[in-house]
Amino acid sequence: MSEKTRIIGIDPGSRSTGFGVIDSDGLRHSYVASGFIKISGDELSERLGMIFHEISLVIDKWQPQSMAVEQVFVNKNVDSALKLGQARGAAICAGINAKLGIGEYTPRAVKKAVVGHGAAEKQQIQQMMKILLKLDFVPQTDEADGLAIALCHANHMHVKTLAAVSRVRAGRWR
Repeated sequence: MSEKTRIIGIDPGSRSTGFGVIDSDGLRHSYVASGFIKISGDELSERLGMIFHEISLVIDKWQPQSMAVEQVFVNKNVDSALKLGQARGAAICAGINAKLGIGEYTPRAVKKAVVGHGAAEKQQIQQMMKILLKLDFVPQTDEADGLAIALCHANHMHVKTLAAVSRVRAGRWR
């Protein structure tokens, strides 16, 4: 990644979906936009439609070239995990509809990429986003997670690029 790539990170949720948009060349990252979408509606299908629609609008406005989404994890409440998975699917469909490549990362991998350990607290992620992206505000938790997911993806893309260059130089390109 020698030229800048615009990346959108999505922290899906059935009641609040966070997003963060950054530009990155793999080493330097700059803040573009972030926010969260407060999801309304009584029926899950209404909320999923709203996620798809609103993420589509964000993509249209900021024109990212790549998308990263947090993977679902099941803790204790299976019903919540299913709803989260469906919210995630609505966001992914918005990205696919815009012809974006999509990266998926576990919450633990995202935390490790931006804080240094996989058990980081929400406040640590918020503070790290303020520091790493040189923000003059502390982002709300959902938008901080969206930014962290985008940064994780930028780092992952950079490592993949370095590995490919290394293989070419060693004459083992596949």
